[in-house]
Amino acid sequence: MAVPPPSPPRSALRAFLAGEAGSGALLILAAALAIAAVNLSPQLADLYHHLLHRPTGPVLSAKLGPMTPHLWINDGLMALFFFVIGLEIKREWLDGRLATWEQRRLPILAALAGMIVPALIYLAVSRDHADLHSGWAIPAATDIAFAIGVLALLGQRAPLSLKLLLTTIAIVDDMGAVAIIALAYTASIGGAALLAAALVLGAMLLLNRLGVKALPVYLLLAGALWYCVLLSGVHATIAGVLAAIAIPIRATPGAPDATDSPLHRLEHRLHPWSAYLIVPVFGFANAGVLLEGDLLAQLAAPLPLAVALGLFLGKQIGIFGAIWACVRLRLADPPRGATWPQIYGLALLCGIGFTMSLFIGGLAFPGAPELAEQAKAGILAGSCLSALAGFALLRFAPLHPEHEAQRAAQEREITADGDVQA
Repeated sequence: MAVPPPSPPRSALRAFLAGEAGSGALLILAAALAIAAVNLSPQLADLYHHLLHRPTGPVLSAKLGPMTPHLWINDGLMALFFFVIGLEIKREWLDGRLATWEQRRLPILAALAGMIVPALIYLAVSRDHADLHSGWAIPAATDIAFAIGVLALLGQRAPLSLKLLLTTIAIVDDMGAVAIIALAYTASIGGAALLAAALVLGAMLLLNRLGVKALPVYLLLAGALWYCVLLSGVHATIAGVLAAIAIPIRATPGAPDATDSPLHRLEHRLHPWSAYLIVPVFGFANAGVLLEGDLLAQLAAPLPLAVALGLFLGKQIGIFGAIWACVRLRLADPPRGATWPQIYGLALLCGIGFTMSLFIGGLAFPGAPELAEQAKAGILAGSCLSALAGFALLRFAPLHPEHEAQRAAQEREITADGDVQA
C-alpha cells in the first residue's frame, strides 16, 4: 500500500486569506444584525444600547470609569485584535511579502497615498465645520476582512497577485492606522504609567534578545503592558501592537510556520479567535446606526458626506494613482496576471473602511456621541458603495491573458481528475 506524500507546510499567508474571507462574511452578518436591532423597534434599540453600555466594573482607569461591555470590546478585545495585527505585520516584514525593500515599495506608496488623499477629501468637504476636523483619519483605513471577503465571492476571477497586493496594502495601512491612533487620538498622557509601560516592553524585548521563547512569559507581560498603557492615556490597543513586536520569530523562507517559531505558532492560535469572534463582535457592538426616514438627507450632512466621499473617492484615487505612477516611473511592476481595470477594482475595494473606520470614529468624537453616530452612517455608505462598485468592476472586467490561461489549465485539471475518479 502506497504511503501518501507528506502534506506541504501550511502557508501563513494562504491561511490568513482564507480566514479573512470567512471573517468578512461573518462581519457583514454581525453589522446587519446591529443595524436591524437599532431600526426595527425602539424597544429593541433601547435593549441594544442598554446591554452595551451597562456598567459591569471594575474601574480600571479613572478616566474610563466603570467598565462596560462596550469598553471591554473596544479597549480589551480590540487590543487582542491589534496584537494579531502586530504579529501579522512583523511576520510579513521579516519573513513574508514585505521582507525586502523591493517588495515593500509598491504597497507602502499605495497605502500612504490611500491614507493621505481620503483625509484631504474629508477635510475639504468639512472645511467650514471646525468641530468635524478631528475625524480626518476616519476614511484613511481599509478593512481587510471585508475586502478579502468580497474578493472571495469572485472565486478565480480575481488573480492571486491581486489578493496578495490587497493584503500587503492593508497591512501597511494597518501600520499607518496604529500610528494615527497613537499620535492623533491620545488626549493626555500619564508619565508614571507610560514609564511603567516602557519598562515592561523593555523587559519583553530583553527576553527576546536573550533567546527566551516561552510564550506564557510574554503573554503575562503583554497583559501588564496593556494595563499600563490603559492607565497612561494612550489608547490601550497600542499595547497589542507593541507586545507583538517583542514576540520571537524565526525566519523560515520556503518553510512557513516552523514549529520552533513562537510568533508563527501564536499567530495561528489567535487568528481564528480574532477573525471569527473579535471582529464580528466589534462590528455588532459598533455598527448599530439609526437610519432616518430621509436617508439621502442624513447622508448629505457634512460629516457623513465627508466620510463617505473620503472612503469611496479618496481611496480609489490615492491607491490607483500611486500604483499607476509607480509602474509608469518604473519604481515597481504591476501585479502579475492582472489588468488595469482589475487593479482599479482593487483600489475601489480598499474604500471599505468598516472595522478600522468605526474604531477611529469612536476615538475622533469621544465627547459627542451624535457625531460618532453620523460618522457611522458615512462609513456604512462609503464602505457599501466601494464594495458594490469594486465587486461589479472585478466581476465584469476582462481577464489578463496569462490569468485566463491559468484558469483554463486549472479547469482542465479538475475535469481530468473527475474523469479519472469516475
